[in-house]
Amino acid sequence: MSLFLVLGLALISGTAAQAQDRVWIQMEAHPDLATAEGRVRAYAQILDGVNGYRLRTGWYAIALGPYNPADGERFLNQLRAQGAIPGDSYLAEAEIYQQQFFPIGSNSLEVTVPQAPAITETAEPAAPATPEETVAEARASEAQLDRPGREALQIALQWFGFYNSGIDGAFGPGTRGAMSAWQAARGFEETGVLTTRQRALLMDSYQGELDALGMRTVRDERAGIEIDLPLAMVEFARYEFPFAQFDPVDGSGVQVLLISQEGSEATLGGLYEIMQTLEIVPLEGERNRRSSSFVLTGQSDSLRSHTVARLEDGQIKGFTLVWTPERDAQMARVLEMMEDSFSTYGGTLDPGAVDPGMEQGVNLMAGLEVRQPDRARTGFYIDGTGAVLTTAEAVQACTRVLVNDRYEMEVIHSDAALGLAVLRPTQALAPSTYAGFLSTPARLRTGVAVAGFPYDGTLGAASLNFGTLADLQGLNGEDTLARLELDVEPSEAGAPVLDATGAVVGMILPEPDMGRALPDGVTFALRGDRMAEFLGQAGVGLTSAPVTAEPLTRNALARYGSDLAVLVTCWN
Repeated sequence: MSLFLVLGLALISGTAAQAQDRVWIQMEAHPDLATAEGRVRAYAQILDGVNGYRLRTGWYAIALGPYNPADGERFLNQLRAQGAIPGDSYLAEAEIYQQQFFPIGSNSLEVTVPQAPAITETAEPAAPATPEETVAEARASEAQLDRPGREALQIALQWFGFYNSGIDGAFGPGTRGAMSAWQAARGFEETGVLTTRQRALLMDSYQGELDALGMRTVRDERAGIEIDLPLAMVEFARYEFPFAQFDPVDGSGVQVLLISQEGSEATLGGLYEIMQTLEIVPLEGERNRRSSSFVLTGQSDSLRSHTVARLEDGQIKGFTLVWTPERDAQMARVLEMMEDSFSTYGGTLDPGAVDPGMEQGVNLMAGLEVRQPDRARTGFYIDGTGAVLTTAEAVQACTRVLVNDRYEMEVIHSDAALGLAVLRPTQALAPSTYAGFLSTPARLRTGVAVAGFPYDGTLGAASLNFGTLADLQGLNGEDTLARLELDVEPSEAGAPVLDATGAVVGMILPEPDMGRALPDGVTFALRGDRMAEFLGQAGVGLTSAPVTAEPLTRNALARYGSDLAVLVTCWN
């Protein structure tokens, strides 16, 4: 009697049994849904009645059934003897299962099952299972494999995590060890030599995984890229220069971008910077940039991504794979297949390749959401190494601090009482100018200019805001403060206050929490002549502004302030 006929017998014989008399043959369980989905589809290629259930423990099980207990025991023994299921498979009852995830839309937990018919003395006995090959017979059948056949077995063993060496078709100690490990995992005798049936089962399982992913070769003529993609998980959505975008299928959480544009090393560098601003590239991960290529990986609690881009003959081409953490093991294999299959030809995407229906906005790039900081404030350079002075509030509780959206900074000193913080770049930085401080109090009623980033830096550059120095103390007589007559935006906190010569006479502070709203045009700054002591504690030498400097024109002051001020962003 064939395996499929044996399994089918349970579905057509006898009368209905009670729910408590139902059993399942449980074959495997996995902690993540992605692995379980791949394995259940692989089993479904060779067995009837395969189901996937979420267990009450949170794991995901692969099981055959339901059966009545007598049939379940008989089928369990038969399938074990035939080597069709793992040797440690066992009978399980409905109570351990919570919800069915495969086949989609099925609910076999509510199905009643037939009783097994009585076996009479005249009943035809089941055909005996085909005996397993001996090791010698297995070696003889293995010897008939050609090199592609041997390499295919290594690839399948590698896919399931049993083999981690080169694909060379040579069955050395590494391959033999992998075969033994696979046999042990499936309940077979650990001989290190796969029998004909075991090889078929391994390859069927591997093909089932590929079918579940839908790995197919995609040749994009417009982008000039050929690559294998998991088309069961993504589908082409649109062109949005410089990307050909593939969106998730059925909530798979997987996304692919093909990158294609003309360019130079400078263009590649710009793409590298832009990619790091996208939400699909989490902040944590490897950053590897070279003159003609870069690799960007990102990982967070909810997202993973891997980007590769290369510059060759004036063309920048590459791809990004995005997925959710529960698919880590699955996407590691997909990523390897994508990298191995990636090839380029022809031209690049036309810059005019855009989707006219795509949503637009300042927080979007090519239809992709740009990562936004938790907080944006202003700061300014205070020495030739790129040290920056800003407010303590600007960098409070930040896991990452950037200047001008590109330079990584660390907080080397902070004074909550004064409200100041000093930042030091983590890489070499040489600003074109830095602050000179007025060492004596500024004159009352003189004109001042604030070089800051209003509107959270949306304008992209610092702008000058003009006003008047109204008082050299705070409302409560604080001699460290100055009161200004001008309006500022919250993101201008930390901006330098300049006199007509460009000397720093103060730094804008956040609006104080006084329990009442201040009148329009009232802003407070920390006095520049009181900063020397604080900067000395931070190990930063203060540079004094020349006392005989000539006033600057408004245009010259605007250019100087734009070079001096920086946008400070806080990221979490």
